[in-house]
Amino acid sequence: MRRRRLIVLLVAFFAVTGAGTFAVMASNSVHGSPEDTSARYFDAWRTSDVPGMAKLVYQAPDDFMERHLVLSKALRVDAIELSPGAVRRLTEDTAEVPFTGRRRLRGLGWWDFDGTLRLAVRDNQWDVLWGPETLHPLLKDGDLELTDARAPAVELVTADGTPFPENHYAGSYLERLKASYPVETGTSLVATMADGSVKTLLSTVKEPKKERTTIVRQVQAAAARALDGVADAAIVALRSSTGEIVAVADRLGEGDNAFSAFFPPGSTFKTIVAAALLQAGMTPADQVPCPGSYTIPFHRSFKNAGDTDRGTLSLTDAFAHSCNTTFVEQATTKLTAQELTDVALAWGFTGAALPTGVGGHCGQIRVPEDLDWFGSAAIGQGSVVATPLCMAMAAAAVESGTWRTPRIVGAKQAEASDGQKGSSTQLDPGVADGLREMMRAVVDHGTAAEAGLPEGVHGKTGTAEVEAGKDHAWFIGYRDDVAFCVFVRNGGSGRATALPIAARFLAGL
Repeated sequence: MRRRRLIVLLVAFFAVTGAGTFAVMASNSVHGSPEDTSARYFDAWRTSDVPGMAKLVYQAPDDFMERHLVLSKALRVDAIELSPGAVRRLTEDTAEVPFTGRRRLRGLGWWDFDGTLRLAVRDNQWDVLWGPETLHPLLKDGDLELTDARAPAVELVTADGTPFPENHYAGSYLERLKASYPVETGTSLVATMADGSVKTLLSTVKEPKKERTTIVRQVQAAAARALDGVADAAIVALRSSTGEIVAVADRLGEGDNAFSAFFPPGSTFKTIVAAALLQAGMTPADQVPCPGSYTIPFHRSFKNAGDTDRGTLSLTDAFAHSCNTTFVEQATTKLTAQELTDVALAWGFTGAALPTGVGGHCGQIRVPEDLDWFGSAAIGQGSVVATPLCMAMAAAAVESGTWRTPRIVGAKQAEASDGQKGSSTQLDPGVADGLREMMRAVVDHGTAAEAGLPEGVHGKTGTAEVEAGKDHAWFIGYRDDVAFCVFVRNGGSGRATALPIAARFLAGL
C-alpha cells in the first residue's frame, strides 16, 4: 500500500515536472523563419499593404506608414516591382535578404534600385529590422525628391571634341556662348546627400549634345599655362587662314575683356600705320630718320624710348626698333589724317560689333582733329584704342594676307548668335609682304630679339602710355598659321613683360 502511494506520487511529480519543462521549452521556441517573414513582407510591399508590412516590423516607427505614403506620393510612384534574392543567415538569430527593385515614376519611367532587408529574432519570432534605407539606400542619410530641371542643350567642347583643359581662363566666354543655345526643361529625381551635395538619379532632360567650338585644346592649355601666376593679362590666338579663335585665356577680371575692353595699343598699332605708309607708296627699304626726338612743325614733340637716336635707317629697321619719331614724322608728312583713319577702318577699327559667336569688338579711331592728335595716333595713342582680340586679328591679317572677322564657333552658329555674317578684306599683296618682312625684323634684330622665341616667329612689341598707372604691355605675332596677342594691363614694357609670356605660350604649342 505504501509502495503504491509512492509510485503515484512519483508519477504525479514527473507529470508536473514534464509539463513545466514543456512550458519552458514552448516559451523559448522561435516562431517563423526569415524565409517566411521576408516573403510575407515583400508580398505586402508589392501590393502597397503598408499596415501588413508594419506588422512584420520589430517596433515599427510611428511614422512608418506616413513615410511610405509620402515617398510614393512625392515621387509619383504608380507601380513597384521587387525581386528578392536568397536569404543569407548571418548568425543563429540574424539574417538578410538582398533584393533588387524598380519603381515606375509617372512621367519619368522606371527607376531601378538595390536594397537589403534585414531580419532578426525579437521576442521569439523573426521580424524585419526596418530603417529608412529599406525604402531606398540613399534615404539612410539623405533625401529624395522630384524637382523642376533646367539644363543647357549643349556641352561645349574643344575643336577635336575633348573637354577644355583645367583652369583654362575662358569661362566667361563659354558661359556667354552657352547662353546663346536653348535650355532644356523637364523633371529630375534628385538625391540630397548628407554633405549637402545633390545627385541627379533620373531626368526627363536629355543629355546635352556636344557642340564643338574652334578652341584647340593644346593651344588653349598653352595660353592658360603661360598666364598662370600673371594677373591682369590675356592671350588671344587665331588660326590666320580661317579666323577661327583657337585660344582665349583672359585674366583681365570679370567678363570678356579680351574681346570687348578697349586699350591704347601703343606701338603694335604701327603695324596698321606701316600698312598705310606702304599703301601710300613707301617700301620697307626706304631710308628714314630716327632721331631721339621729333617735333611736328609748330606742334608738339615726340620721343623714342630712352631718347634713343638711331640716325638714318630703313623703314623696316625703324619698325623693328619701334622708332616713335620715325612713324610720327612719316605719317604726318606722307599721309593725311583721313587716309590713316581709312586704313585703320579697313583693319576693323570701326567700333562695330564682331560676329564671333560671343560678340566683341576690334578697335576704334576718330579722325585726328589736328597734327598733335595725328602724331599720337601714329604711335597707337590718342583716339586709337583696341581690344586684344583686335590686335591678334591684325597679326593674323599680316600672316594670311586677308583681314577676317574671327569666330569661336562655326560660321552659321556665330551668325545665328550675333545676327550678322563675318567678313573679310584682301590686303594688297605687296603691303602684306612688306609687313611680314618688318615683323620678322622685330624678332631677328629688333625689340623682340634674343627673347627666347622659337624659330619662325614674326611679331611686334608695344608699350602704351596711360593717364594713370603703369604703361600697358603688348606683344602681337604669328608662327605658321597661329596668330596671337599677349596683353598685360599696366604691365609696363612690352619687351620686359608681354614678350616672356609670349615665349612661354609658344613653347607650349
